[in-house]
Parts: sequence; structure tokens; C-alpha cells
Amino acid sequence: MKYLVSLLFLFGSFYMFISPLTSFSQTDDSNVDDEFIEYQNKSIPVEIAEATIEALSYFPELEDVSIDFVYREKIKGAVMQAQPYLFSLFVNGKNSRRYKIKVTRQLEFAEGYYPIEQVPYDALVGWIGHELGHVMDYLNRSSANMMHFGARYFLSNKRVIEAELTADGYAIGCGMGHHILANKNYILNNENFEDDYKDKIKNLYMSPDQILTLQKVLDDKVERQN
Repeated sequence: MKYLVSLLFLFGSFYMFISPLTSFSQTDDSNVDDEFIEYQNKSIPVEIAEATIEALSYFPELEDVSIDFVYREKIKGAVMQAQPYLFSLFVNGKNSRRYKIKVTRQLEFAEGYYPIEQVPYDALVGWIGHELGHVMDYLNRSSANMMHFGARYFLSNKRVIEAELTADGYAIGCGMGHHILANKNYILNNENFEDDYKDKIKNLYMSPDQILTLQKVLDDKVERQN
């Protein structure tokens, strides 16, 4: 009985982490009028296709991984969010799991709405690259591990920080340091973002100085190898 209660708790916590705005359905509620392109087992809205394809070019390990990029009107506390499909998590094997990256269709600023494709190009590539870093983190996790990960993410701010630093680390390690830096600077130096959101970026993610330091370490390593 104790095991069953624990399992139900983990499942409930994971569901809140993995799909706060969606149902158990494999389908999505993207606008049917949205246009998508198909690229390397990915479905990508045309407006962000160029930036997405560039971000994907840094992650050859994801070439055969199924990822749907889907628009949302609003994502609580985030602009983008990477998740495995819940159905796929339990039905498909780890190597054939399907993922989605939810993308806020328009940023809501005091002066009005700002379509996501109008974000400066390098910053947009970095935003997408960070989410692909999350997918990289998910790839080698079993379904049980993903449930534990979701529960810890939901319950512990420390785990949130670990997850976000890991995603940044994957992206920077793949050579996207300048894009990740462009994204952080775009947010932190943009007066249109609320202070609460900027504080979240400062507290949970790598700082610009940390990004520069890590990128320098990686660059020095490559230089020594050559």
C-alpha cells in the first residue's frame, strides 16, 4: 500500500511537471491554421523554422528524435518548454520516445504583443537551443527516472536549478555559447520583461559571466587539442 501511494504521488507530481497545460492526449491544441515544415523527424512552425534548424544543427544526436514544435498562447512561467509526450513516455521505448517543445506564439509586453519570430535571431536560436538541451537530458532517462525527475523538479527549487543549468550546459557544450549568451542578454537587458521573470532567469539559469567562463574553458580545450 505504501508503495502504491508513493507511485501515485510520483505520477501526480510528474504529470504536473510534464504537462501543466495539456491533457493525456497525444494530440496538441495548436491552431489548425498554423503552417509547419517537416525536417529530420521534426514538425516546425514556418515562422521559426530557420532559427530552429540552425539550433538543431548543433545537436546531431537529435537527428532521428521525434520532436514537435507547437505554439501556445501562453505557458505559465516560461516562454518555451520541452517535454516528452506523456503517452509516448509509457508506450514507446526510450529510443523511440516522442517529445514536444511548446513555444509561446506572442510575447505579451505592456506595449502590446510581440510575435516570437521577431525576437533577435541569435537570441531566438539560443532559446530553442536551451530547450533542445533539455531534450538531450531526457534522452538517457528511463520512464521511471523521468517520473522521479518530474517529482523532484516540482518539489525542489534546487532540482529546477540543476535541470536548467544542465540544459544550458548541453547547449554550450555543443557550441551554442554565443547564442545562449545572446538569449540571456536579450531577456535581462529588455525593459519589456517583468522583473519577476528576470529574477527567475538570474536565479535559475547560468549568468552571462558563467556562460562566458564556460565557453572560454571549452574554447581553450579545443585549442589545446588542435
